[in-house]
Amino acid sequence: MNTQNPFKPALANTFTSALALGAFSLIAVAPAHAAGVDAGTLIENTATATYEDGNGPQTVDSNTVTVLVDELLDVTVTSLDSGPVGTTPGDAVLTFELTNQGNGPEAFELTADPAVAGNDFDTTIDGIAVDTNGNGTYDPGVDQILTGPETTAVLDADDTLTVFVLVTVPAGATDTQESDVELTAEAVTGTGAPGTSFSGQGVSGGDAIVGSTGADATATGSLLVGITTVDLVKSATIADPFGGTSAVPGSVVTFTISAEVTGSGSVDDLTVTDAFPTDTTYVPGSLTLAGGALTDASGDDAGEASATGISVDLGTVAGGTTQAITFDVTIDQ
Repeated sequence: MNTQNPFKPALANTFTSALALGAFSLIAVAPAHAAGVDAGTLIENTATATYEDGNGPQTVDSNTVTVLVDELLDVTVTSLDSGPVGTTPGDAVLTFELTNQGNGPEAFELTADPAVAGNDFDTTIDGIAVDTNGNGTYDPGVDQILTGPETTAVLDADDTLTVFVLVTVPAGATDTQESDVELTAEAVTGTGAPGTSFSGQGVSGGDAIVGSTGADATATGSLLVGITTVDLVKSATIADPFGGTSAVPGSVVTFTISAEVTGSGSVDDLTVTDAFPTDTTYVPGSLTLAGGALTDASGDDAGEASATGISVDLGTVAGGTTQAITFDVTIDQ
């Protein structure tokens, strides 16, 4: 007599089909995130067996198995600055991006550490702010400054948040010195070794499980001091009407103004002006910059000669460069 259960193949095949259908339905209703299926999602499956007996075709359903997807706690922090932020003693801003890499909503506690090994100087942390208006730039009075303990709002899975660390560079910082600041984010629910479980702390009463990042992350922002100064040195040469260098009526005096910019940074809107000396008359068309002639008219180029003096707009000038300006006047007769 054949003692094999005639329903096993049908049950196995139907269970496999139902399981595949259940998986398909799950993908359709549960968005995939960096950490997979949303925390709190219910994965449900029921097997079905069909058979025939003396009364014809029959169907039997199994009990339904329900699995609640637990919450994974994961986070990343990255610096959004393309390189060291150029600064001078005073206020400075470092920009970071925080991403909830978990599969459920989570808030994160932020800590900024200015005392990083290898720093030439340490900054003072003035606050941590979030990008309230989403423009990626710190706007005083607009972007929210977090109060201690500095904790973000709850972020959904895959959500990102731009964070600003506000610092003060000390007055004693000198040109070319560098300093790092570390920003750390920790899941409010908890941190620990991957796999650490917080019972009942996840979405819908499920567990919260620490993911591969340990539910905390740290990124480093850098500052580079660029202190730039401008020195003006003025000199004069004289050509008299007799081929000599005496300062007599009719002599032409050529003034040279050297604008020397020192330091590793740059200066903006650098403008050099000079009034014509009393008892002299400007020689029209004699104004030059770096050996090139400038017009006397306003708006034609960087230079201008008025009835009272000259003005040259050098714009933005990098440290380590020198700009030379010359013009002539005649001693009145």
